[in-house]
Amino acid sequence: MTHTPSASSWLDEIPARIAALDAAHLRRRRRAVEPAGDSAGGAVLRVDGREMLAFCSNDYLALAGHPDLADAACEGARSFGVGAGASPLVSGHSTANEALERELAAFVGLPRALYFYAGYATNIGIVPALVGDGDAIFSDALNHACLIDGARLSRARIHRFAHADLADLATQLAASTSRRKLVISDAVFSMDGDVADIPALLALCERHDALLLLDDAHGFGVCGPQGRGSLAAVGLSGASASRRVLYMATLGKAAGVAGAFVAGPDDLVEWLLQKTRSYIFATAAPALLACALRSSLRLIEQGDGRRAQLRRLIAQLRQGLQPVLARSGWQLGHSDTPIQPLLIGGNAEALAVMEGLREQGIWVPAIRPPTVPEGTARLRIALSAAHTDEHIHRLVQALDRLAPASASKPAPMPAASLPGA
Repeated sequence: MTHTPSASSWLDEIPARIAALDAAHLRRRRRAVEPAGDSAGGAVLRVDGREMLAFCSNDYLALAGHPDLADAACEGARSFGVGAGASPLVSGHSTANEALERELAAFVGLPRALYFYAGYATNIGIVPALVGDGDAIFSDALNHACLIDGARLSRARIHRFAHADLADLATQLAASTSRRKLVISDAVFSMDGDVADIPALLALCERHDALLLLDDAHGFGVCGPQGRGSLAAVGLSGASASRRVLYMATLGKAAGVAGAFVAGPDDLVEWLLQKTRSYIFATAAPALLACALRSSLRLIEQGDGRRAQLRRLIAQLRQGLQPVLARSGWQLGHSDTPIQPLLIGGNAEALAVMEGLREQGIWVPAIRPPTVPEGTARLRIALSAAHTDEHIHRLVQALDRLAPASASKPAPMPAASLPGA
């Protein structure tokens, strides 16, 4: 039978929908990137063929280009080959992956860890493995998309509490009649750089018989003694670890490689191994990455100098921007982490500032809805230990040239949820 195409198809709408993104200043595009010269640390990149000073990478400790990691990956490839060949529960769980899991658990001070090939796959898999239909999830309004999507996939009832609003969370927990309750929160929020009150979240979970899942993608390697993460920073690891906490962190940011892990009580991690579909039905991460990550853990542990450099650069940037903020009406988020959000307001305005920086040889990404709420488009300035005082001075001077003499202030950092969250 010959199929006769209809006169009109919904596929014909796609060009108009793309045009609508353009009209709203919401179309995104990729850029082809490579290291520039000897800048293995990533502070200077060649972007679409042009050398740029970059403030856009989550490689906070400048480890991605470290020669020790490259050497470990090459040795791993020689020993194990390039691919894993199968899922972890078939034959893909190498001795290198096994060793990495033991070392990750010890590093963050928790009983057991499970290593995944990607952070997004971790959260969209473990949330449905923990709760389902008839259960309740309590999600911070500014959580990362992978936590939001994991909650949706679980089919549990989702309760969103206003960002960092513990009173709102307490009220919602008290009103819930679900037997199984899961509180999910970023530890360091990816677009605002602020840090969750983990002890207070845990206290509420203890009071209401809930489990706490923390996503420390942007805290691991940066926060806590020797970079052991946000749980260690508040004294909730090791002997003080709680059975009510699952700790998740990614390994492609401060660790400089790729992948993610979840750590916590042995029985909970065993349950996740048995029930997480994104773990069971996906090819394991290659052993060469585990080899590189084991090297990275040693560098993180020895990286107090890199973390001190980060703290100094954060202070320099925040102080240097004060005159710019006073004149422009732009706002700098309340963050002591390498994530420094400069709120511009409108989408077009944020893109214009990004383009103005690009013309001066500086790359800072403009972040727009739906990643952030309407009216809070911003530059997400990401600092790295590879940056120097001169780099910060150059960025501040460039922003000073672009700042309007007067401007209406962008919307305040919101507590409301993202559209569709």
